[in-house]
Amino acid sequence: MPDDSDVSFDDRKARASGWFRQLRDSIVAAFEALEDSQSTGPFAEQPAGRFEVTETRRAAEGEADAGGGLMSVMRGGRVFEKVGVNISTVYGTLGDAAQVSMAARGVPGITDDPRFWASGISLVAHMQNPHTPAVHMNTRMFWTPNAWWFGGGADLNPCIEYDEDTASFHAALKAGCDPHGADLYDRFKAWADEYFYIPHRKRARGVGGIFYDDLNTDDWEADFAFTQDVGRAFLPAFLPVTERRRDTPWTDADKDTQLVHRGLYAEYNLVYDRGTKFGLATGHDPDAVLMSLPPLAKWR
Repeated sequence: MPDDSDVSFDDRKARASGWFRQLRDSIVAAFEALEDSQSTGPFAEQPAGRFEVTETRRAAEGEADAGGGLMSVMRGGRVFEKVGVNISTVYGTLGDAAQVSMAARGVPGITDDPRFWASGISLVAHMQNPHTPAVHMNTRMFWTPNAWWFGGGADLNPCIEYDEDTASFHAALKAGCDPHGADLYDRFKAWADEYFYIPHRKRARGVGGIFYDDLNTDDWEADFAFTQDVGRAFLPAFLPVTERRRDTPWTDADKDTQLVHRGLYAEYNLVYDRGTKFGLATGHDPDAVLMSLPPLAKWR
C-alpha cells in the first residue's frame, strides 16, 4: 500500500461516509416498501414491519470521541423476521492486538502510528419464509496515516436452494463489477467462496457472492466508484429473489431446515467473520456488532 501521509483525506472520508448513509437510506426505504406490499401469507394481517433506529457509540478507553453510527433493525415483519442495516464511522487509536493483525496484513507503519478511521454499511437479513434466502452485504473504507483501502461484498444464504435464485443474484453482482474490469467478478467470486467457508463444518455458508478487501489500486476515485457500484448492485440482486419466493408455501420441516441453517450462519459470524472480530476488539456497540445473528436458530 502506498504512503498517503501527505494527502488530506478529510474530503474523501466525508464523501465515503456520506455515500454509506445514502445507501443505507435507499435500502431501508426499499425494505419497508417490500413490507407494505406483502398482502398474502401467514403474516399479511399484521402491521408492516418498520425499522427501529438507535444511535450507537464506540467506547474506547481514553478517547472522549471515538465515533459511532446508526443501528436500524426491523423485527417480526411480514417478509423479514429480522433485518439490520447498520452504518458507522469510527476513529481513534487501534489497540495492540488490532495493530498486530493489521501489520500481519501488510499495513505499513501501523505500529508506529496506530491512528485509524473506518466507515461502512453492514446489512444482514433473516426472512420469515424459509424459501426466501437470508442475505449479507457490506461495504467499507479504512484509513490510517500511511494507507487506505476499501472492502465489501454480498452473499446469499438460502436454507433451501434454487438454482434460478443463485444465478440471478450472481448475475446482478457481475453487472456491478464488469464496468470496472472484466476479471473482477471472477476474482471476487472466488474470494467469497474461500472467505465464506466454514472449516469446522467443511461446507460453504451459502451459495456465495463476491468479497474483496484491502482494495487499493493507487486510484482512490476508481476504487470508491467500484465500491459504490457494489452497493448499488445489492437491491437489484436481492429484491427479485425475495419477490419470487416470499409467497411460496412452507412446511414445519422447511422451517426446521431454516433454523438449522441459521445455526451455521451464527457459527461463522462468531468464529470467523472479520467485521465481528474488528467491531468487538475496537469497542463498538456490541448490539450493533452482533445484529447479524438470527432471532432464532437451532443445532442438531
